[in-house]
Amino acid sequence: MSKSIVDAVERARAHAKTREVDFFAQALEASTRFREDYEARMNVVKAADMPFERSPDGLIKHIVHEQMKTKECCLDIYQQFLPPGKASGRHRHLTEEIFFVVEGSGYDLHWDVRFDCKDEFEFTWDATPKRFEWEQGDFVYIPPYCAHQHFNGDRENEARIVVVNSRIVKPMGFDWFEQLERAEGF
Repeated sequence: MSKSIVDAVERARAHAKTREVDFFAQALEASTRFREDYEARMNVVKAADMPFERSPDGLIKHIVHEQMKTKECCLDIYQQFLPPGKASGRHRHLTEEIFFVVEGSGYDLHWDVRFDCKDEFEFTWDATPKRFEWEQGDFVYIPPYCAHQHFNGDRENEARIVVVNSRIVKPMGFDWFEQLERAEGF
């Protein structure tokens, strides 16, 4: 028989009476409620059910959002409308972002982030942004926490992009989202 490395004092501490909770039972109940709620959520989001928002980042039309009661639980997806010759706001968030150019042409400015974790998280951003040209049919990737801004390069026609963000990291304590500059007129 092997000898335990835990002494009697530690064993007594482990079994010492503290308060009692029902976290496990609450989690089971929450899961049951979630599954019931999930069944009632939308599988298909009709165009008429996609709300517009005049956001600090500009005019957007939500396709999938956590407040829209869809079955999608990980992604937020929206269309962003960039007026002729104008730009979105500038922002950053801890999640990656991708977008698809539905129509128009323009460019993005990305201020890359530098990160260190000493006693606290330390972030700095490049002073000079990188420029990425895009046009209809292109797909653009934006790294996590990279400050970014979209610009419509056409002074006569609107540009429209479909943006996808993951919301999966929010419940893990990384709901870091900052609007650094508002879109003109918003």
